[in-house]
Amino acid sequence: MSLELTEQEVEKICMEAEQQCPPVTSIDRLETIYSVPTLVGSGYSRDIKLYPSLELCIFHETYRDLTIKVPENRHLVQFKVLLSGVEDSGNHVLIDAKQSYVGGSGIQRRLKVFLPQSQPQVGVNIHIQSHLLSQFFATPTGELPAELQPLVRGDDWQQVFSPKTTEAMRLVVQQIVDCPFWGATKRLYLQGKVFELMALQLSSIMCDRQSAPETSLKPSTIARIYYAAEILRSRLEQPPSQTELAQQVGVSDRTLRRGFQALFGTTVWGYLTEQRLIQAEQLLRCGNLTVAEVVHRSGYSNQGHFAAAFKRKFGMTPKQCAMGKKLAQE
Repeated sequence: MSLELTEQEVEKICMEAEQQCPPVTSIDRLETIYSVPTLVGSGYSRDIKLYPSLELCIFHETYRDLTIKVPENRHLVQFKVLLSGVEDSGNHVLIDAKQSYVGGSGIQRRLKVFLPQSQPQVGVNIHIQSHLLSQFFATPTGELPAELQPLVRGDDWQQVFSPKTTEAMRLVVQQIVDCPFWGATKRLYLQGKVFELMALQLSSIMCDRQSAPETSLKPSTIARIYYAAEILRSRLEQPPSQTELAQQVGVSDRTLRRGFQALFGTTVWGYLTEQRLIQAEQLLRCGNLTVAEVVHRSGYSNQGHFAAAFKRKFGMTPKQCAMGKKLAQE
């Protein structure tokens, strides 16, 4: 039986299930073990707090063709690798045994996540607050390295990445699942393995960015990707979904994602956001529209999110941009 529930409904089901079957604490008191409510599936997850702002979840879960409607929300930095199973959130990202996930902090768009019943989900999920990421990986001058900055977006839309799951990643995940230690030694071991897995995923992202785009894509595919970019630029206010866009230009969702990453160094939605901001800056400098009108024409539903993204890109607020044009004309 297929289910479609809101995130709030899933949380309510979990809370009611916990009253009937409370979570269990491991002997060494490091893990809290939760059972999947029978209404939505079966299996368990093991939650471990490795630092005050770093949590590890080890899971072995099977769902009943469950679709979860997730609202727009503030997102932590996230690293996820599956040994089996599929998590499909349409034009946001696809996670499976071949493709892992790295999600930056910032504002996550509203989306639907589909969890098919065909395979159990086995893997690990890591959540880390952005300030801890900065604390661990800052340079001697206190700045976050350039390659990690896309993971910390503040009030802007988050960036997401889909690094290929390598054998090295699978090995580390399996070592995390099969950790042979307990107590303080277990915590220390898992801390090291979590950072090792994060390093492997980030290294894969950096390698993908540094590779030459033309060598991995056929000329016909490159042409289709540029056509897709043209469609987005012509429909900034009401763009097609990623699936619709892929169908329109004649490529698969995965090829579209890979093509945008290779040719433009960003996701489809990252490219769309960039083009919306470029148009917004031009409209504001024309001085013929209010900021609210520009926000609407740029496809944003939240003026605060727009202002934060605009300031991050151009170093000024939308109002300052508009006033600057008027002052220059005077």
